[in-house]
Amino acid sequence: MTTAPTVGAELPALEIPVTRTLIVAGAIASRDYQDVHHDAELARQKGSPDVFMNILTTNGLVGRYITDHFGPSAVLRRVAIRLGAPNHPGDTMVLTGRVEAVDGDTATVRVVGANGIGTHVTGTVTVTVPAAGPGRSVSEAGS
Repeated sequence: MTTAPTVGAELPALEIPVTRTLIVAGAIASRDYQDVHHDAELARQKGSPDVFMNILTTNGLVGRYITDHFGPSAVLRRVAIRLGAPNHPGDTMVLTGRVEAVDGDTATVRVVGANGIGTHVTGTVTVTVPAAGPGRSVSEAGS
């Protein structure tokens, strides 16, 4: 973990280039075979300018953002997200986070992911960091 999670602490931003490969691979990995996630022509026929990222891929990227920050012992307890503007190939999604609450070894982080056309994802993640050390809470880790 790079910083002790205290209420109000900002997580460093993470820039994720949104490629066609990322969109299609995420859809396949999550068994989401909807054509709007892999077929640009069919996506256009349905009113989208191109294929777009599915919610399960976004959910995974939000989880990665949190565990990259809090470390390999972090356990995601709850991820609650809502999608907004779609992620299309060529976009860059920038994830940012802010610690909203800390209770023992568990923190709640507000996450926002934005791209060139607006806010792609908003939500909260509850994460437990049991490796903060024997007898130490997550808010004491790193001090």
